[in-house]
Amino acid sequence: MAGIKALVGLSFSGAIGLTFLLLGCALEQYGVYWPLFVLIFYVLSPIPTFISRRLSDDSDSSSNACRELAYFLTTGIVVSAFGLPIVLARTSTIQWGACGLVMTGNAVIFLTILGFFVVFGGGDDFSWEQW
Repeated sequence: MAGIKALVGLSFSGAIGLTFLLLGCALEQYGVYWPLFVLIFYVLSPIPTFISRRLSDDSDSSSNACRELAYFLTTGIVVSAFGLPIVLARTSTIQWGACGLVMTGNAVIFLTILGFFVVFGGGDDFSWEQW
């Protein structure tokens, strides 16, 4: 039952993050949908970690090169997701208020993705690998 509550909580926080993103695009004073390109980063960010956990073995406790590369690529994707709204705001494509809403949505969504890996990445009976 604890896994279901965690899943509902993660779904709720993901919905809040997407609401911030859509508010940054759809409010009347902003009205530009360029920030929706950060959705690509939301999809791409967990992929290196999924691949590295599938390929690496957990037999040694030392650092694994595959997992370290996945963390590096994931960090680059997350930083790019935070950088895109700033670049769009600096070039006056979007307003700074929209940039703030998109950055808030980014923080909530990426914390939700991190929460997914913390809750379901333990390798126990209720793991994401079973899905």
